[in-house]
Amino acid sequence: MQINPGIFKAYDIRGIYPTELDEAGAYAIGRAFATYVKATDVVVGHDMRLSGPSLFAEVTRGLIDQGANVVEIGLVSTDQFYFACAQLGLPGMMVTASHNPKDYNGFKMVRKMPYLLSGNEGIGDLRTIVQTDAYAPVSSKGTRRSIDLSEQFIDHMLSLIDIDVIRAAGPMTFVADTGNGTVGPILERVYKKLPVNFVGMYLTPDGNLPNHGLDPLQPENRAELERRVVSEKALAGFAFDGDGDRFFAVDDRGHFVSGDFFTALMARYLLKRTPGANIVYDVRASWAVPQMVAAAGGTALEERVGHAFIKRRMADDDVLFGGEVTGHYYFKDFFFADSGLLPSLLTVEMLARERTTLSALLKPIEAKYFISGEINSKVADSAAVLTALRAKYSDATIETRDGLSIIYRDWHFNVRTSNTEPLIRLNLEAMDHATMEARRDEVIAIIRG
Repeated sequence: MQINPGIFKAYDIRGIYPTELDEAGAYAIGRAFATYVKATDVVVGHDMRLSGPSLFAEVTRGLIDQGANVVEIGLVSTDQFYFACAQLGLPGMMVTASHNPKDYNGFKMVRKMPYLLSGNEGIGDLRTIVQTDAYAPVSSKGTRRSIDLSEQFIDHMLSLIDIDVIRAAGPMTFVADTGNGTVGPILERVYKKLPVNFVGMYLTPDGNLPNHGLDPLQPENRAELERRVVSEKALAGFAFDGDGDRFFAVDDRGHFVSGDFFTALMARYLLKRTPGANIVYDVRASWAVPQMVAAAGGTALEERVGHAFIKRRMADDDVLFGGEVTGHYYFKDFFFADSGLLPSLLTVEMLARERTTLSALLKPIEAKYFISGEINSKVADSAAVLTALRAKYSDATIETRDGLSIIYRDWHFNVRTSNTEPLIRLNLEAMDHATMEARRDEVIAIIRG
């Protein structure tokens, strides 16, 4: 069939509904998935998007027509979906567009936990199968059944923290904003079982997104949470993206915590439990991560950006914990996969055990490492920009694991091209604020010509 090839991305399938991805496309992709993974049974869930039920219906129809038995888990967060795939030992499809605006939808696809289909392994094959109608012969249709694993999921998550430590710390207040995404109901059920004061914001799933967008990396989407943490005198605030696989923290000052600083703090904390373990971080991260991991006795492993790559590295190298700048956090105890819920729980435990605040933990890091945050620039010719940067900084250590990394003794940066847009993404760090600003402006000037 004719299908927009642009929806087949590096980590998932994603496009605007219904112009780029519609019910006919979902049906074809369901058939292609069953063909590619040779599936007998497939777990299928969906997030709260308005197009979710109809795309869910058609992708499951495609799977069934291709002979696969569908295990429906309904409206779930993506970490609930990963849990179901792991518990049942099955491949799966999650109907979601993560943090994208409400008119998007798509699919995250598990081959076998923790291995997901990616552009390099599977997603391109699905595109080819759909475009050429190369579906496997079918002898009989599959079946469908529904299953609710939410209680098992809650029990598993709570088993990964020490509730007695949280109870012993005394009253603590936390504010959580799920932005009318998918994770609100399960988050509320989990926190009802904890001895903390839980203040929820926009916990009801609503694909109309009546309050704010689904990406907490955008300042306007977290501004209310930042204010609410201060007004509630909370120890921290938690924000989640649309499908609940990303987590973001706001400290007790109402300040947003960068993903690399959070990775460094969580890695150091978890290494106290498991000394000497491996920790994965992505190429964009602050030097705070490898340096704090080394100081805590762990081994820091750098990896390409993207959940398909990080999950594979987690499993292949038996990694305890991994973090990405964009708020994905991966755990050996969660099938080497990412979860939004688990880092929130571990943050509660960490603050309870250490009897301190997030701001107190962050201040030594903020005094030593100065990061630009991710800066996006539209460019006409990405290759030309990368060539210009290599020429300008030819005396640096240059790495090309993912994009271009330029490394000097006291500052460094990474630039990557977007998989979906004509953008260059810059992350830069220096060991003092003035150098960071000067080098940031210098590099941006080259990028933008």
